[in-house]
Amino acid sequence: MSEQPPQTSLVQDHQAYLKGSHDFQVDIERLVKSDLVQTILETVMLATNARFAAVARVTDDRWVACRSVDEVNFGIAEGDEIEIQSTFCQTVRDTGDEVIFNNVATDKVYRDDPIAAKFGIVSYASVPIYRSDGSFFGTLCAIDTEPRDLGGLRAHAMLKMFANLIGRSLSAEERIEAQELELEHERKLGQIQEEFVAILGHDLRNPVAAFASGLRLLGKEPMPDKARSTLNLMRAPLHRMNELIDNLMLHAKSRLGGGINIRSTEDAPLAVAVTEVVDEIRAVAPDRQVELDLRFDRPITCDASRIAQAVSNLLSNAMSHGAPGTPIKVVGECSAGQVIISVANQGQEIPAELRENLFRPFQRGRTSEGEGLGLGLYIASTIARAHGGVIAVDSNAAGTVFSVQLPG
Repeated sequence: MSEQPPQTSLVQDHQAYLKGSHDFQVDIERLVKSDLVQTILETVMLATNARFAAVARVTDDRWVACRSVDEVNFGIAEGDEIEIQSTFCQTVRDTGDEVIFNNVATDKVYRDDPIAAKFGIVSYASVPIYRSDGSFFGTLCAIDTEPRDLGGLRAHAMLKMFANLIGRSLSAEERIEAQELELEHERKLGQIQEEFVAILGHDLRNPVAAFASGLRLLGKEPMPDKARSTLNLMRAPLHRMNELIDNLMLHAKSRLGGGINIRSTEDAPLAVAVTEVVDEIRAVAPDRQVELDLRFDRPITCDASRIAQAVSNLLSNAMSHGAPGTPIKVVGECSAGQVIISVANQGQEIPAELRENLFRPFQRGRTSEGEGLGLGLYIASTIARAHGGVIAVDSNAAGTVFSVQLPG
């Protein structure tokens, strides 16, 4: 090449890259942003005294500069494209072999090559760059208009090593980008699912509320004992439906809004809220004995309705997993710096390997018989954490106790 910019036929150029419209925009940007590639090109120039070094993207019909360091003023910048037939890189791609010569005037193979003559190339090296999967990416080039030592053993080994390093770096970045795209896709898909759940829960509220209202009206009417018994049986699944909808809604809101919002008040009516939950359970499951013992001897700051929801979920869990015919005990008390509400049931011990996942969403115990979404304990735990507290579990052969432990 001469000291003046070569007369090239540009299919796309640096301006296309700057506008973000280049066919190889992603490849160019990936290399332009790489500090490693910049360091490699500068090292190649320093070690060989070549005044031009570049990484090019090479396909069967395209040659595009992706990163270059130019001290000869060739005028080839990122995104500039040269006709593939006007480069030695086509040979490198086709054969997989390097093209290297120190001085074209004395080289037996390239002495009369028209490409070297056209661009004034005197010394030249082009080494293939392969990704980790073996696919061809392009070339690492070093060029000068004066004789340089590019074909010596040390220079040759260095160029191959750097080409290999660039290929591995490209593969690593491509994998990272693919993983980031997959994570972003999963995030968007998860958000769509959460929005669907929120809409579903919201739309289910009205028909379930209408159903509950109808049951209350029927309950006030005279009816035979058998009909009254059937009506009472219908209340239990209705309560369960309401509970599932509440858990779905709260889970979706916490996911979409970044957590469960609580509205703590001083001297909250916690005893009243918990009593209402227990009374509701007694009404829908009259065959189960639920004992209540609340000993709150000082004002408590909390979101009473949310804590009551947590207790309701713990009660439902005890109903599902407790031994039939045995009582469930709900105890609330204030201790030193804590408020503790425990729900105890008799039944099988929870295996240690299951306890780690109890408070994760959509996890269910072995004896759940398939009902429920596995959100109850997760929601209860989330409510406790939103208050700065925790839910503890103690399980042995005698039974299981879940405790909502709140500061206060």
